This record gives sequence, structure tokens and C-alpha cells, in this order.
Amino acid sequence: VLGLLVWTLIAGTEYFLYPAFGWVMFVAVFYWVLTVFFLIIYMTMTYTRIPQVPWTAVGLCFNGSAFILYLIAAIVDASSVTKELDSHNYNSWAASSFFAFVVTSCYAGNTYFSFISWRSRTLQ
Repeated sequence: VLGLLVWTLIAGTEYFLYPAFGWVMFVAVFYWVLTVFFLIIYMTMTYTRIPQVPWTAVGLCFNGSAFILYLIAAIVDASSVTKELDSHNYNSWAASSFFAFVVTSCYAGNTYFSFISWRSRTLQ
């Protein structure tokens, strides 16, 4: 839900005039789609039907890459928000920046828990 907020707040503006917001949109939409995809896989328990895939490692790689790229996108988003660019887009861009950092912290926590799960699987 928070990732959806990030890209809808930016998509409602003239973000295409500023390349930095294009990067934030790419990261937000890409990881939102992948998160929904993995949510469906886990909700339908499809992962139990494909035991050849190391799901704990996949989860760790996914969450780790999401954390790193979202952190970069959040920093780019925050540094691109200025009052001089366009005043009627300012509030949306500022809110998207805030939520990008919230999503980053969620992915950071998820990366930590994925690491613990991955580590417990490799120690067995």
C-alpha cells in the first residue's frame, strides 16, 4: 500500500519533465509489481509446489535489492523536491519522498527478517 502511494503521488504530477522522478517511478512501480507477484505466490502457497527454488534466498535477494534501490530512489526523490521547480507539484513530491523513506524502512526490516530466515536454513 505504501509503495502504491509513492508512485501514485508522483504519477499525478508532471514528473516526466524531471528525470529524477522518472527513476523514482521506475523503482516504485517495479517493486510494487514484484511485491504483488510474490504476495500472490505466498498467498496461494505456490512456493510449496516448486521446491527446487530456494525461496529464502530469493526473498533475501528481492528484499535486499528493494531496500537498496528504494533507498537510492528515496534520496533522489527527497533531493529533487524544491519549491522552485513547480509549486503545485511540491506537496505531492514531498509526500512521495516521505512515503519512499517509509517504504525503504519496511523493506529494510523485511531484509533483516529474510536474512534471519535464510541463515537459519543454511545452518541446518
